[in-house]
Amino acid sequence: MSRLLTMRNLVIEGFQEEQWGDIVLGVDVHVDRGEVLGLIGESGAGKSTIGIASMGFCRPGCRIVSGSIRFGDIELTSASDRELRKIRGLRVSYVAQSAAASFNPAHRLIRQYAEAPVKHGIMSRAEAEKDARELYRRFDLPNPDTIGNRYPHQVSGGQLQRAMVAMAMACKPDLVVFDEPTTALDVTTQIEVLAAIKGAIKDLNSAAIYISHDLAVVSQVADRIMVLRHGKLVEEGGTREMLANPEQDYTRALLSVRKGRAEKIEHPDRSKSLLEVSEVTAAYGDGVLVLQDINLKLTRGKTVAVVGESGSGKSTLARVITGLLPPIKGNIVFDGKELPARFSDRSKEMLRHLQLIYQMPDVSLNPHQKIHEILGRPLEFYFGMRGEEKRKRVADLMEHIELPERYINRFPSELSGGEKQRVCIARALAAEPDMIICDEVTSALDQLVAEDILKLLQRLQNQLSVSYLFITHDLATVKAISDEIVVMLQGRVVEHGSRDEILTPPHHEYTELLLASVPEMDPDWLDNLLDTRVGALLREGPASEHAGKS
Repeated sequence: MSRLLTMRNLVIEGFQEEQWGDIVLGVDVHVDRGEVLGLIGESGAGKSTIGIASMGFCRPGCRIVSGSIRFGDIELTSASDRELRKIRGLRVSYVAQSAAASFNPAHRLIRQYAEAPVKHGIMSRAEAEKDARELYRRFDLPNPDTIGNRYPHQVSGGQLQRAMVAMAMACKPDLVVFDEPTTALDVTTQIEVLAAIKGAIKDLNSAAIYISHDLAVVSQVADRIMVLRHGKLVEEGGTREMLANPEQDYTRALLSVRKGRAEKIEHPDRSKSLLEVSEVTAAYGDGVLVLQDINLKLTRGKTVAVVGESGSGKSTLARVITGLLPPIKGNIVFDGKELPARFSDRSKEMLRHLQLIYQMPDVSLNPHQKIHEILGRPLEFYFGMRGEEKRKRVADLMEHIELPERYINRFPSELSGGEKQRVCIARALAAEPDMIICDEVTSALDQLVAEDILKLLQRLQNQLSVSYLFITHDLATVKAISDEIVVMLQGRVVEHGSRDEILTPPHHEYTELLLASVPEMDPDWLDNLLDTRVGALLREGPASEHAGKS
């Protein structure tokens, strides 16, 4: 193998709290042609910073202080903007964690695919669009000949992520940087995307940097793994050797992390029904049903987990409950009162008692507002708080979510992913709700930070007796936090019961598929799985291929 990328003694700083601080501290990285390097570590470890530095790029507020980044025969740290534009998208491409935040919402998928090959002069638009349809088919996207005509919001999250991987492969680059490409995907879709990525890398003989916080996922595609923490290298080695014999305590912690189930404090009112969803059916503007005859109950102080793959209707159910999507039929009763179908028809008090935490804090927090402004808005809106009263309540909320009070003067961009998600939780708590819908709130977080967020939510439930409707594809999270589980498939509930009933064999066939799709710490797990009956079910596409955006 020949060396493709070499970073030596790389030092990168970021500007925070009116001073420069280290993000990457003297790290050495190399990638050979045809090799896949895995970068793992918790939020703030420097993984993504190193990944995008391989394109000679730094995020706003960051700077390369010293070191060398050599891509082939080009020194990227001293290359001109013109030289960098020639290689970006052509010889090195990037797959972002959040496809929803990365695609242009005003343009169709196939037009965005064609942009790079046309701009670099390697294909005409017609050739690029033909190539796009072939890759869509290869990545098992539904209706590959026409799905490119959709806008980003018209496909599910898993489909959009696969469209982004296809777009990154458009120019057949030498190096692809995958930045948490499957983190926000359900387990079955994650396998489909992983298999597509692994096959594309092999067929194109491309090198890749695969960034993730999930060591089990990385082990399916990486030849070699680097473990990072606080901008420094902790450990490096071949994938099999590292999984079998990790040398450092931190690596062992990543290997052994498990989401624990906290003891719940029972309160007298926790037998009372809080939410009842009865015979709800819903559709989007095209008339295609995305929810059909949904029935669901949630008691006070309890957690119901809603699971299912991308396109199953989980997030659509959240939109219906919150009044963002009026149902075609059915009704929703909250605390004994029927809720108006549209949120605009609901009183301020109705809105206050039912809050929603979104999946991606990066797109749900206003980047131009400081944390005290973000937390202060619901206090003003619902309670009319001003001045010192509001300041004290913001301080209380920061204490609830275990963040230092000094953070209130930071912008969201100055916080880590886990810290931003804590702010989203605090914003929901500011309304003093009876129920919070948590829509994939840990899916974009590393395992250690996600575990902390789950413990925080459980502690708050014990203290405040708040109820959670927890939408997730992470079955480890389901085991940790749920009292009851609702399994959804193609807009219907296929199984519903207590946590122990659902997770104890025999399982419904689809539940078995979900459980079998959780990655294991074994480099051969993905290949072995695809050869089993579960693999055959995955190739048939039991749900996501028949559903649009959920």
